[in-house]
Amino acid sequence: MAGKPLRCISVGKLKTPFWKDAAAHYLTRINRWRPLEYTEVRDGDAALPPDQRNALEGRRIIEALTPQDVVLVLDERGQGLTSPQMAALLQQMDQDARGRACFIIGGAWGLDDCVRQKASKMIRLSDMTLPHELARVVLLEQIYRAECILRKVPYHH
Repeated sequence: MAGKPLRCISVGKLKTPFWKDAAAHYLTRINRWRPLEYTEVRDGDAALPPDQRNALEGRRIIEALTPQDVVLVLDERGQGLTSPQMAALLQQMDQDARGRACFIIGGAWGLDDCVRQKASKMIRLSDMTLPHELARVVLLEQIYRAECILRKVPYHH
């Protein structure tokens, strides 16, 4: 049973080789069960103050959205989910007539309020602050884990 396509939008490119490798590893595993499109928007100029940089990155994220994207923002203010709850969310999104789930990950300074306002749901990956490159890998691992839970593949204990 293939799930509906998913999409992720994040700020900046993965630069560190081990984060690239880890993300590619989980993308390959996820794509066995459902397509996942990954969009990277260019990060803001590092010379800008954080609020201006966030605003610029936020505009780029908003411009990358399509009408079919149901925005799920990853943010420290979001709801914490267990892995089974994440699986239930994906299952609900598969059954929902609305478009595709689109996970949003901000850059080093987080997300602008204009992006949070577009969210159908805000999700917190951890109570601790994570580097955005690690957050991408954690999200992909959790999507893979959710797929395993839904398919009863022995990965999640």
